[in-house]
Amino acid sequence: MAPLSRFAPSPLGGDDGLCCGAALAGRPRDGAAPVSQTRGARGFTLIELLVAIGVMALIAILSWRGLDGMVRAQEQTRQRADEMLVLQAAMGQWGTDLDALMPIANTTPLDWDGQVLRMTRRSSAVPDEGALVVAWTRRNNNQGTGQWLRWQSPPVRTRSDWQQAWQQAAQWASSPGDNERRFEVTLLPLTDWQIFYYRGGAWSNPLSSAGTPQGDASAAIPDGVRLQITLPPGQALAGQLTRDWVKPTLGGGRS
Repeated sequence: MAPLSRFAPSPLGGDDGLCCGAALAGRPRDGAAPVSQTRGARGFTLIELLVAIGVMALIAILSWRGLDGMVRAQEQTRQRADEMLVLQAAMGQWGTDLDALMPIANTTPLDWDGQVLRMTRRSSAVPDEGALVVAWTRRNNNQGTGQWLRWQSPPVRTRSDWQQAWQQAAQWASSPGDNERRFEVTLLPLTDWQIFYYRGGAWSNPLSSAGTPQGDASAAIPDGVRLQITLPPGQALAGQLTRDWVKPTLGGGRS
């Protein structure tokens, strides 16, 4: 029998015994633990967890305060914008009533008694439904807060209808009933108000008889009307506000 060659392949296969050595190298030696078991997994300690929770709570509190501040600022901005719109609408209606003053023979186009301002104005309805009697006054509500109110009668076509509406406007300002309150509109909070007429080149108190023309309804309308209102604090605009109106026939306008 021929002797095995020195370089004969191993019966187990492979070029040499290195394959067995490599295979054995991956196996743990007898009595030794696997490498992965010798490295213990390290978790968070209780102190680290408490610090992390504290930081998260602080971030949540700061975020909530910032969000709450943004919501409050947005609400204040919206409230001021609404108050400004209400004030502009009231001033616009005031100017519209004065622009539409309607002098009628044997009637009073404009009258101020210190409590209520009554006007006779044209109707803005199309087609024209006649004249209107409009009144402005200040009244305290159930909470004691002053309110600026406007009252408007149904259209009047005869002098008798006008006289009835004119008296009803005075009744509404002094002691309104349910029938008079049906035609009123609450405009805005108001602490105080005053009216001045411009006649003879100067502003004067309408309650003064000096310079007040008699008989001519058209001449009874002053050249200008000054409105001074005092708005309560806490509004978009507070304090005294002045609004001047100039008779359109003089070529002026509202300011």
